[in-house]
Amino acid sequence: MDELAAHLGLSKSTVSRAMNGYPDISESTQMRVKTAARKLGYRPLSHAQAIRTGQVRAIAMVLNSDEPDQHNPFLQDFLAGACEAASSLDWTMTISTATSDRDTLNVLRRLVEERKADGFILPRTAVKDSRVGLLRDLKVPHILYGRTGYGQPNNLEETSWFDIAGETAMRKAVLRLAGFGHKRIGFVGSDPKFNYSHLRRDGYLEGLREAGLSADPALIRDGARTRDDGAAQAMALMQLDQPPTAIVFATDLAALGFCSAAQDQGFEIGRDVAVIGYDGIPECRYARPALTTFAVESRTAGQRLATLLIRQIRGEDPTTLRELTEATLVEGGSDGPPQLSPSELSKKIRHHKDQNRGGNHR
Repeated sequence: MDELAAHLGLSKSTVSRAMNGYPDISESTQMRVKTAARKLGYRPLSHAQAIRTGQVRAIAMVLNSDEPDQHNPFLQDFLAGACEAASSLDWTMTISTATSDRDTLNVLRRLVEERKADGFILPRTAVKDSRVGLLRDLKVPHILYGRTGYGQPNNLEETSWFDIAGETAMRKAVLRLAGFGHKRIGFVGSDPKFNYSHLRRDGYLEGLREAGLSADPALIRDGARTRDDGAAQAMALMQLDQPPTAIVFATDLAALGFCSAAQDQGFEIGRDVAVIGYDGIPECRYARPALTTFAVESRTAGQRLATLLIRQIRGEDPTTLRELTEATLVEGGSDGPPQLSPSELSKKIRHHKDQNRGGNHR
């Protein structure tokens, strides 16, 4: 530190604070100090820093391997973004796994006790999220990927979060379909334990109101987290006497599951029934027809979460570290104007059933 300070003509205190990213040191000075440090071969000893500052310069995330959609296709991009952001600030990103919600709490507590991380990114926020309560009790910095507390008293005023406005995407999806001429628009949501599921349903309902369409509870299904869930819930909608001519899905996985099952049943996606998803996973582009969806920049989300969390650890007010962005519409061939009325669609479904029965009987 003495050598680096002398080399730059700065005080040892300024160099130290610049190396540790304190906000009272300008970005240009921080960059100058860190660039010189690299050229001179200076690297901080993490264990020495931990003793002196109480920080290990590491953030962490615990993934629940027991989740039915644990292999979500955009997880890789999200983790890459978080790791890139942490590395750019000379921090480390640690990924741990747990086998249940209860085990997640145990892993979080262990990582805190063993001083393996200075703060945590909490993905998949629930309406009632016990992880938040644990880390608040332990006074450990954390940031949510999503919001929490839907319908609950607001007791999380001090929590930082980053989220994408899925409710806005659902509203826009309904208005897009209504603009094509659809009047019976269904909705297939995710697990109600997750906060985003409620927000996206609210967006769907808001879209109906704006489009001047009445909300029919029979057109709303929940609990679709996987392809099979999406197929089952949406196919149930198609059995109604007046089935929807369009369906908005809270996730792409559920939408793709329905598209595959519907095509097996003789439906033509984009003509017999219009479909819009949400997430923008790579598989959407390769579906036939390609899925119309609202895409999330997962890598950017990871980058922002890591950056905001490190800023919080360094002392910034958590209530100022909140960001809400929007998903981007990616048009495919899975939606468009209705080709059949609900009654005509119901007749086609019955005809297909009768044909199958006849074929099976023969």
